[in-house]
Amino acid sequence: MSDARLDELAESARNRGLKLVRSRVRTPGKRRFGKVGLTDASGKPVLGMDAKGPTATPDEVEDYLRNLGAKDWGASLDVAVLPRKRRPSTTARPAAANDAEPAREPKAQRAPPPPKPKPTPKPKPKPKLKLRAAKPGDAKALKGLIEYLGHPIGEKAVRKNLAKLARLKEPPLVATLDKKVVGLIGVHTMVTVHRDAPVGRIPVLVIAKEAQGLGLGRMLVEEVEKLLKKAGCKIVEVTSNDRRAEAHAFYRHLGYERTSLRFMKKL
Repeated sequence: MSDARLDELAESARNRGLKLVRSRVRTPGKRRFGKVGLTDASGKPVLGMDAKGPTATPDEVEDYLRNLGAKDWGASLDVAVLPRKRRPSTTARPAAANDAEPAREPKAQRAPPPPKPKPTPKPKPKPKLKLRAAKPGDAKALKGLIEYLGHPIGEKAVRKNLAKLARLKEPPLVATLDKKVVGLIGVHTMVTVHRDAPVGRIPVLVIAKEAQGLGLGRMLVEEVEKLLKKAGCKIVEVTSNDRRAEAHAFYRHLGYERTSLRFMKKL
C-alpha cells in the first residue's frame, strides 16, 4: 500500500467526518504491518480497531467508505442505488461519493482469544511404605531376596522356616512398597551364660536392588532395635559376610562397632 493511496483514504475518511488511523508497525511481515482503521471525531472506533490499534486492510476501509458514500448519494437523490459488481482495480483511484455501490458492511476484526493454559500434570503419588511381620504368602518374594543376598534356597524351605519362626514368636520383618515385598530383616534373641541380659541379633538384612537408596535398611534396623530393647536385650549383634564392605559401612554409620571375629564350620 503506497503512501499516496493511504493519503487518499485519509481524505475520503475526513469527507465523511471520520479519521484514518495507520499502524505504527513499519517492518514487513510483522503483525499489524500495513493495517489501518477508522474512528469518529471523538476517537471512538468505527471499523478495524481494537485495544492495540488498527486491524483492517486498506481494501476493507475503502469498501466501507465507498459504502458510506453510496448511502449518502442515494439518500440525497431519494432513489435506490442498484447493486453492481465491483471491478477489481490494480491502480489506486480517488474515492468518490458516486463511484461505489451499497455493500455489506464488513465486520470489525476481533483479536483472537488467548490460548487456554495447559493443565498442570498431577504429580505421581509417592509409593506407600509399610513394615510388617513376614507371612507364609511372602515365601516366593523372600526366596528372591535371600538368593539376591547369595544364599540359594527353595520356596518350600522358606515357607517352612517362616512357620518355625512364627512358633518361636520371632518372625522376620518385611518392608513393602505398594504391597510389594522389597526388604527383609531377621530378628533373634538368645540367652548366654556370660551375659546378664538376652543378646539381640540381626541374622539377615537385604533390600531389593530397585528399592535401595530409599532409607528402608535404616527403617528396618531401627524397628528391630525397638523390638529387641522391649525384649530386654542390652546389646545387638549383626551378622555380615566379610565380602560385603558396603554393608559394613552401613552398620558403622548406624553406630555398630566391630568387636569380634565370627567363625563357621559346616557339619
